[in-house]
Amino acid sequence: MKLQGKKVISLLHHDFEDLELWYPIYRLREEGAVVHLAGEEAGKEYKGKYGVPAQSDYAYGDVKVDDYDAILVPGGWAPDKIRRFPEVLSLIQEMNSSEKVIGQICHAGWVLISAKILKGKKVTSTPGIRDDMENAGAIWYDEPVVTDGHLVSSRRPPDLPDYMREFIRVLEQK
Repeated sequence: MKLQGKKVISLLHHDFEDLELWYPIYRLREEGAVVHLAGEEAGKEYKGKYGVPAQSDYAYGDVKVDDYDAILVPGGWAPDKIRRFPEVLSLIQEMNSSEKVIGQICHAGWVLISAKILKGKKVTSTPGIRDDMENAGAIWYDEPVVTDGHLVSSRRPPDLPDYMREFIRVLEQK
């Protein structure tokens, strides 16, 4: 198991993209990582776009950067809600300055935009937010997965296998 001893926090809110939340969680757990979920409230059930539920282990404000090796931000419509929480933006900024692995897929780029960490970074996302990413100073590519140091980004659900292979590779090296 490549990720034995690694800990990852995944953010969630209502209307997350079901596959973009669960596929990474299961892949990381298969590799031995411990994965927790954080939402607006601890112990709350959130529903994905297609109705798949997920329960938060922690509230956003309870997550400590030093407790985790990486963070995942799923897509869907949840990122537009997630980015409105100052504690999430601080968490992303601290993860970035500590060079912890940050994974984002699809619309998750909105959270990184609001955290103001994309200037000069190579990324991808759903093409629908390409302008947002570029306006935040990112260099955008239309590729299944793009890695820039500790930042791993992907476009959409069909790219999940490429995204997770790369995310696991980067996390394994940390």
